[in-house]
Formats: sequence, C-alpha cells, structure tokens
Amino acid sequence: MIGQRLYRARKAAGLSLRDVGVQVGLTHAAIKKYEDEQSTPTSTTLLKLARVLNVRTEYFFRPETVALDRIEYRKRSSLPKKRLEAIEHEVIDQIERRIELENLFPTPPVVPFAPVHELPTQLTNLSQVEGAVEVVRKAWDLGYDPIPDLIDVLETHGIRVFMIDANADPKFDGLAASVNQMPIIVVGSNWPGDRQRFTLAHELGHLMLADRLAAEIDEELACNRFAGAFLIPRQSVTQELGAHRSYIEPKELALLKEEFGLSMAGILYRARDLGIVTPAWRDDQAKLFRIKGWHITEPGKPYPTEKAHVFEQMVFHALAEDYIGESKAAELMQVSLTSFQTVRALEGSDAATHQ
Repeated sequence: MIGQRLYRARKAAGLSLRDVGVQVGLTHAAIKKYEDEQSTPTSTTLLKLARVLNVRTEYFFRPETVALDRIEYRKRSSLPKKRLEAIEHEVIDQIERRIELENLFPTPPVVPFAPVHELPTQLTNLSQVEGAVEVVRKAWDLGYDPIPDLIDVLETHGIRVFMIDANADPKFDGLAASVNQMPIIVVGSNWPGDRQRFTLAHELGHLMLADRLAAEIDEELACNRFAGAFLIPRQSVTQELGAHRSYIEPKELALLKEEFGLSMAGILYRARDLGIVTPAWRDDQAKLFRIKGWHITEPGKPYPTEKAHVFEQMVFHALAEDYIGESKAAELMQVSLTSFQTVRALEGSDAATHQ
C-alpha cells in the first residue's frame, strides 16, 4: 500500500526517482524498492518522504484507492505526459479524500448523478441542442434565469467538481472522467469565472448528449453550443438583445457577461447561433477583439471565480456530528491542526484548503 501511494505522490509532484532520492538522502534504487513493495521505509524516512512530496504521513496509510475511468482532456495533446500524470494523481488524491469523507455519513450526503430521461433520443443538427438545454434546465428547475453558483448546481445533481492550481499549465483546459460511475469535472482554480463556467457547462454537455448525437454532428461543437445555451438560454438572449440586430455595443456584451457569467465572445456566438446577428458581423467582431487584445483579456471587471465549497461544508458537518475529530478534519482539508482550529474559530482569514 505504501509503495503505490509513494509512486502516486512522486508522480503528482512531478519528481523522478533520482530527484526524490537526492532530497531524502537515499539512492534512486532504494526509492524504487519502496515503490515496488520490496522494502519498507522507516518512520524517519517516511517523514522525509512526506516533506519532499508535500503530503501528510497519513496519506501513505489511507485505505481508499480509486482509479479514473474515461479520462478526457479538452486539450490533451498539448500537455506533456509528465504533467498529465501529475494532474491525474493530484485529482485522485482529492477524490480519495472526498470519498473517504462521504463514506463517514450514514446517509449519502450527495445524490447520485441521474441522466435526464426526457431528452430526445437523437439530435440531428446543432440547433436541436437548444431544445435539449431547455429540457435539462426544466428538469433541474433552473428556468431561464442566470446561474450564480454553477458548481453548486452540478454538485446538487451528483456531478463532483474538483479544482487544481493550473497556473503553470496554460494549455490545460479542463478534465472530465468518472470514478465508480460517478462523473467528475476538473477545472483550474485560478481561471477567470467565465472560463470555469464554460468548461463546466461544456463537460455537462458531454454527459447529457452522450449517445444522442447523429454521426454527422461534431461532438465538441455540440457541447460548445450546449455550454453557451446552458449559461444563457435563447429566451434570455432574445429578451436582452432582441430578435435581430445590425450592431451590438461592446458594453451590452460586458453587462450580459456580468449577469450570466458567459464571456463577451461567447455571447457573440450565442447571438450568431440564434440568428440575431449575421455570421459575417460576428466574424468582424472577432477580428476587432483580436486587434484590441480582448481575445486574451476581455475589458471590464473579471467575472468572479467559482468556489468549490461542498467539500469543506461536509468536513464541518462531519465534525459537528462527531463522525470525525479535529485532527482528521485537518488531515482531510490538508492543513495543519493549528490552521484548522483558527478556521473553525472564525479567526483571521480562512486557511487554504486543498480539495
């Protein structure tokens, strides 16, 4: 058990056997023996390994193990294999802690994901995605209003959302997978909120449209259409912009972005897809965005980032019900006991939790 976890922690840290060996004062062959379960590290060595790999010693003895199934990266080919492995192992660690926490509750704290059965069995063109989105929004009682907390909506319907620090990975554009038939979505914690939301809605599209698209429909285009429509339905778009426009002020786009959490560029696509503006006019605006640098950073204040707070809420719920003590709560949140006690006492700023 220790060997497997040591291997995963090393991969998550992006270190080679030699890197770890140098930092703990052992040969790379000795580290390899630990990973292959041919030798067992002493308690002193285990402490050194934990420090080097930035994990708590309890990590090496955690019983639950999971495997990611059906992993899909939106830009997998752009990421080096070493970084892909690090991301996957980081995500597995978060999932293990999440499952361990959920298993403490007598009644499952999160409902299992259930497909929306009212969806049409087959979609033969992209415009039909609009209707599919309306079916999902109706089934989830969302109406046509903006969705202020998208992560909460997904979690409420059995889709676990995890975040990683993707500052060092500009080419990482999200991950979707499943664990024990439980769908998960991973986004960057530091991304602008509108980018997080589009990725979350896009991956939701993959779940909802799976096996429903005719062979001639490009799945990525369909999921992009789904994402835009899920964040700002066609009824809301036409209500805000009207049925036909020859020109849309950039400030209008910025205000709609602030209200619905879809990028200005994304709203332009919505207007084109719904026939409010012509494709040629949308393309001209895209060129203008590039000239102004708005394709990289849009003007105005950024949309607030989404917050994954369900895990932390469950930790404190479990603590309140005496399912766990403070030490276990701190371990699950990957903070020191002192930091956890400060957070629990509502003193100072919250300690960073690594969910």
